[in-house]
Parts: sequence; C-alpha cells; structure tokens
Amino acid sequence: MTASKKLRWTDWLFTALMLVLAGTCLFLGQWQMQRLGEKEALIAAVDARLDAEPVPVPPAGEWNGLDMDAWNFQPVSLAGTYRYTQTLTVFTSLADARGRYSGPGYWVVTPFELAAGGTVFVNRGFIPEQYQEAAVMGDLHGDDPGIVTIIGLFRPGEEPGFMVPEPNMSARIEWVRNPERMAAMVDPALAPVAPFYVDLLAGAPGDLPQGGETVVSFPNNHFGYALTWYGFAIVAVVMLGFWLWRQTRPEPPGI
Repeated sequence: MTASKKLRWTDWLFTALMLVLAGTCLFLGQWQMQRLGEKEALIAAVDARLDAEPVPVPPAGEWNGLDMDAWNFQPVSLAGTYRYTQTLTVFTSLADARGRYSGPGYWVVTPFELAAGGTVFVNRGFIPEQYQEAAVMGDLHGDDPGIVTIIGLFRPGEEPGFMVPEPNMSARIEWVRNPERMAAMVDPALAPVAPFYVDLLAGAPGDLPQGGETVVSFPNNHFGYALTWYGFAIVAVVMLGFWLWRQTRPEPPGI
C-alpha cells in the first residue's frame, strides 16, 4: 500500500501565489464588466445628446471648470462674428467621409468672437490638402461678417502627444485641435479663448469646407477584455489543480 505525498512549504507558497493570481484575474474581469456598463451608458447618453435641440454655448464666465464629458457632442448655438482673417488649418486624414471629399487634408478652423464676449474656435469642416493655402488666404470665405448665429457640436480640445510637432506659424498649419495651442496663432485681442471647439454641421453637398464630419466613436472592447481575464482565472485554477494532483498522488511501488 502506498501513501500520498505531503506538500512542502514551498508547495503551499506556490499554491497561494496561484490563487492570488486567479483572484486578481477574476477582479480584473469584474472591473472590465463594470467599465462595459459605464461605456454603454456613455454611448446611450451621447446618442440621446446628438438628437437633442441646440442649447446656447456656455458663456465665458463658465469656461473654467466646465464638465467637458457632460457637454461632449452636445448641439450648441453661437451668436457672434467669424474672424476669417485669423483662420488656421489642422492637418488630418479623413476616412469614411460623409461628404464628397476624403483622404489627406485639413480641418479649417476659424475663431468665432461671441457677441457676449470670448472666442470659440469653430471647425468649419474638411478640405483636401491642395486647398490649404486657399483656406488661409481667404479664397474660401469673404470678409469678416456681421453678427451671425451658427449651430454645431461641442467638442473638448484634443490633447497633443509628446510626438506632435510645433505648429507651422508661417503656413498657419497645426497638427491637433487644441484651443490653447491654436490661440497662440491668432490675434491676442480675441482672448479669452474657450477650452473647447465647435464642429459645424454639414452644409450643401459639394461645399467646401465640408462640414458634418464629426467622428462619433467610442472603442468598446471591455467585454472581450473581461472574457480574457476570466479565462486566465479559469486556466490558473485548472493548472493549479492538476499540479496539486501531480504533487500529492502516491508514488508507484518500486520494482
């Protein structure tokens, strides 16, 4: 008759570590499921916001501490004056365009001086790259108009990464729609500048700049991540069980 082997303290330590690993994977899976619920709620809120009636853009006195997430993609109305002579362009490559034009090009961004005070950068839309000079030289607009009312989508400013180059001041080219960086390219008299910008809605087909190209996209891979972490937890427990069986099974009798 053979007796089962006893586990050594190192075996117990390994077992504890594997259980901690399995528990950590289970926790991460639960956290991803929580993030999934939050992301689905965010997507539903944005979908409802996109279909809402425009509201007045927040006034300059409320810009500090503004909840950007709560305003993101909210249709807003603005009353004021375009400063076309201060127009700049932001390099982009437009895919899945709703309008006629796509590919490498630029966003045409013009300061919009609010009648109530302050300035909001307005992304008037996309142009193919060959029209960049025409956009900043005034060929795609006339003189600065009087007070007009426009409607667009509220968008938080984009954060520049550490690889983003400095703007090309002479050609009036930026690489990211960051209001703080863009403010350095326009007349200081337009201050204060809003920490957000506004995307114009689509105009007539074929018009340039080509508005209505706001990308509404939220990566939502949390369910797949959760399944992966749950799978790791199951594998860890199964492997531990098999290892414990191997460690404790009776040794075959010698011959």
